[in-house]
Amino acid sequence: MLILELGAGLVLLLLGGESLVRGAAGFAARMGVSPLLIGLTVVGFGTSTPELVTSLEAAFAGSPGIAIGNVVGSNTANILLILGVAAVLVPIPVARRAFLRDGTVAALAALACLGVVLMGSLERLAGVALVAMLAGYIVFAASRERVEVAEGDGIIPRGMGVPAALAFALGGLVLTILGARLLVGGAIELAEVAGVSDTIIGLTIVAVGTSLPELATSLMAALRRQPEIAFGNIVGSNIYNVFGILGVTALVHPIPVPPEIAAFDIWVMLAATAALTAAAVTGWRITRREGAAMLAAYAVYIGVLAAG
Repeated sequence: MLILELGAGLVLLLLGGESLVRGAAGFAARMGVSPLLIGLTVVGFGTSTPELVTSLEAAFAGSPGIAIGNVVGSNTANILLILGVAAVLVPIPVARRAFLRDGTVAALAALACLGVVLMGSLERLAGVALVAMLAGYIVFAASRERVEVAEGDGIIPRGMGVPAALAFALGGLVLTILGARLLVGGAIELAEVAGVSDTIIGLTIVAVGTSLPELATSLMAALRRQPEIAFGNIVGSNIYNVFGILGVTALVHPIPVPPEIAAFDIWVMLAATAALTAAAVTGWRITRREGAAMLAAYAVYIGVLAAG
């Protein structure tokens, strides 16, 4: 029954996130919002909705290990697991100008996450600062570069009218909330049954589960020989996870930071971010060998968590 609850939660998160993104992007397009703003706001927030709702549910349920571990674990998995798999499939070129902008912001987000974790608690003042940083990033990116979200790439469904778009968006939101409740409830129960902390569950099962939209997007991009989309998806997701999800969670429900995250996991996330930067700027390409190294590093990380 517990496995069914976890599985149902993950499926609902995936279906809900996909429906929410399609509906919200379709509605924004019909309302005349520019593709740039759709990409940076609606789609960016939409693909991070599973992480956001899950962290909020965990915060209200009194499980800070799942709430914060979800973000830290997702960012680590995004780089070492998801980008690693994508790079093994297809070497990933890195656009120098885009990376100097977005990669720098991703590194700043990782440092901001470190600062919040070392403070020992996620407070509303920190939430204000993180959300303000996200707003600043969106404004800066919008002023520097035109980012287009193509209608044919599956983000904005062709021929979707306003009523259908709203139905998709609202239905997706409901499914995401239900999925998050099932996932968090099942994760807490699993932690109790297995005798491990909710932080370990948050860093592994929940983190990877809520990153499934990014995994699916990156794998499809790699298989379609559009690896640059996979790279941008990961970098953008990590920025939103810290600035948006941690920020909103802090604003809505301040929580303490589990000491094990401050002692170990946040440093793994920082090391993964540094490895991503190093791999990107050395030849402006992430090779299959570097992708394999990322996967090996993630396996070691999971092994350490399991052994602990």
